[in-house]
Amino acid sequence: MSLWGGRFCEPSDEDLRRLNDSIDFDHILYAEDIEGSMVYARALAQAGVLSAEEAEAIIEGLGQVTREFACDRFELAAGDEDIHTAVERRLIEIVGDVGGKLHTGRSRNDQVATDFRLWTMRAADRLHGELRQLQAAIISAAESHNETVMPGYTHMQPAQAITAAHWLMSFFWMLERDQERLRTAKESMAACPLGSGALAGTPFAINREQIAADLGFDKPSENSLDAVSDRDFVADMLYAIAICATHLSRLAADVLIYSSAAFGFIALDDRYSTGSSLMPQKRNADPMELMRGKTGRLIGNLTGFLTTLKGLPSGYNKDLQEDKEALFDSLETMHQLLPVVTATVGSLQIKAEAMAAALTEDLLATDLADYLVGKGVPFRQSHHIVGQVVRLAAERGVSLSQLPLSALRELSEHFGEDIEQVFDYARSVARRNSYGGTAPEAVRAQIAQAKARINQ
Repeated sequence: MSLWGGRFCEPSDEDLRRLNDSIDFDHILYAEDIEGSMVYARALAQAGVLSAEEAEAIIEGLGQVTREFACDRFELAAGDEDIHTAVERRLIEIVGDVGGKLHTGRSRNDQVATDFRLWTMRAADRLHGELRQLQAAIISAAESHNETVMPGYTHMQPAQAITAAHWLMSFFWMLERDQERLRTAKESMAACPLGSGALAGTPFAINREQIAADLGFDKPSENSLDAVSDRDFVADMLYAIAICATHLSRLAADVLIYSSAAFGFIALDDRYSTGSSLMPQKRNADPMELMRGKTGRLIGNLTGFLTTLKGLPSGYNKDLQEDKEALFDSLETMHQLLPVVTATVGSLQIKAEAMAAALTEDLLATDLADYLVGKGVPFRQSHHIVGQVVRLAAERGVSLSQLPLSALRELSEHFGEDIEQVFDYARSVARRNSYGGTAPEAVRAQIAQAKARINQ
């Protein structure tokens, strides 16, 4: 029996029914729907709407429905337009007319809002765990290469020497910000809509605080009209996923560049590389290209859903049925990507010799300017002088250290015999030992802090 057919003389058109039904994708909410219904049955009993015996019969019937789903024995019927209809229909088949009392004072509006929030809270926990595994892989790789010096880039031009560990740890902290966004999103969704009814609340004396606590929420929602239509939590999750994917896309871009033959800084394990159907020599970092490519899809899910929300009047509107497929798809995409990205990072081969060979003395130009600052030259002047030094070396076709001291002193009398100490990449890196810097000492502190975050 339809949940709403009494008002109508004719059944819905078949094409409309197919458009309207959501059971094909919202069936994955079955556990949350049943859990919410069990808690609601107890609340109705406490409010005197159901007898204790009726509530127990409903709860036992819902337990059987759970087992049928868990064993993949639940059979959908023609009229099951969504998971809520399907569960209630089967409940009534099991326990009889008493099952029809469960929906007293409850609307599918507050029911689906509750189910989906509860499901999304759990999904946030799963995503948090998967990101933690990737962060652990980054830390492990960084610990092995805290003394490995490589060129650092800005604008994709050689800039300053850094360590491979510092490069790797930069992505840990991006992901840590993503973790914070997930935590904030979960906190904001922890308000329970159940008991809001269709929009105006319920006339029955249910204890909404107890319902919220029993379902693992922090509190009941404050306004019933807002509660049934609030999908901020979906947008929050889609944003958290999209910005996380953006960070992973940046990691992918680095891996693709550094693993190319032009750089050769890193190599991917054979298990996470692919070849060409035509060119036998090819070794492609396809997992990273897929990560980069699917980021566009995840950003699109966020943009599409925000567009859905922007014109809605208050209260529940059927447009909100579009909330689930976008989030389901984004989460499933991340669940497919993250294990592969984690394994790729965990098995990454850092080519320390290739990184060292790519170091050029132009990377030490800032150190040369700092040298003059140490002699009392204002930085803006030292910057200009070192620019002249770089130009002179380029004109002569030599490295900075190959310029004779006499040529340097023509540009500044402050250059002395001790200039040779500047041309040491390890020294350049070690000097940058400020908090968050690239010096091995500073990176070890980063790693210790990162481990503490993971172990919290």
